[in-house]
Amino acid sequence: MQNIEIAVAISAALFFDFVNGFHDSANSIATVVGTRVLRPLYAVGIAAIANFAGPFIFGTAVAATVGKGIIQPSFSTVDVIFAGLIGAIIWDLVTWYFGLPSSSSHALIGGLIGSGLVAGGTSALVAPGIEKTLTFLVVSPALGFSCAFGIAILVMYFFRNQTSSHVNKLFGRLQICSSIFFSLTHGANDGQKTMGIITALLIAGGFLDSQSFVVPVEVILAAAVAIALGTFFGGWRIVKTMAFKLTSLRPFQGFCAETGGGVILTSMAWLGIPVSTTHAIAGAIMGVGATKRLSAVRWGIGKRIVYAWIITIPASAAVAALVLIIIKAIF
Repeated sequence: MQNIEIAVAISAALFFDFVNGFHDSANSIATVVGTRVLRPLYAVGIAAIANFAGPFIFGTAVAATVGKGIIQPSFSTVDVIFAGLIGAIIWDLVTWYFGLPSSSSHALIGGLIGSGLVAGGTSALVAPGIEKTLTFLVVSPALGFSCAFGIAILVMYFFRNQTSSHVNKLFGRLQICSSIFFSLTHGANDGQKTMGIITALLIAGGFLDSQSFVVPVEVILAAAVAIALGTFFGGWRIVKTMAFKLTSLRPFQGFCAETGGGVILTSMAWLGIPVSTTHAIAGAIMGVGATKRLSAVRWGIGKRIVYAWIITIPASAAVAALVLIIIKAIF
């Protein structure tokens, strides 16, 4: 019976990974589609391959943080993790339906917090891990904004005497590289979160040593495939918001946004800190838009995105808590 429960929970984790890629494909391709450098199908295909490769290049430090840094190992039962996943999945699908680029990372962390609180109150939570994660989930859009803004200012300075057609042609080619770079870092950060969850499930079921937290190669492969497929079948509602509604982008700005966002995600992946790829790229897009003038960024849409960010953790936590209560009542 326990093996069946673990299999169901792992299936839910892989489905969340698919939804994560589906929901966050906008992060990988928004700018390269928004500047019309690549057609959406080509862009999402490249992003899917890069998302698959990301975890193999940047390691699995983020997976360890998610797997053992949010809920105390003694409370990381199959039911608790499953309820957290369901909370995250439901919130991701709700925000996808309304075209809001909310954070899948926020949703997963919120789901785990909600189910953990039901399971054991605040003693079930790893306070330092949650504090570090939440801090950088908030800081990442500001870092993305600043980094992309700085890169864009440098590009504008060094290419100030070049014609617009020359700059657009050059950075149209470079943006393909920056899009691949951002997709690699997206897979490294977001893909690892599911790896951490599945590893925690295997430890809870007694299939892995509880004294160490090592992500098996099979788990890396399964999670990488799931997020790659999700990215390929992308969430076009969110692509429309990120690529066209937030601000108007030229190829050099798309390059700066993707590079700035990718730098932030690379740093966080090496440090093992799970951050929101949605926050990083949205902040970066607003950063490059602000180099023209502040009014070039459609701040009204930006506020809608921020509202979705704020509500994501409590909403997914509430859903996960309700799911765990129902599971306990039935079983």
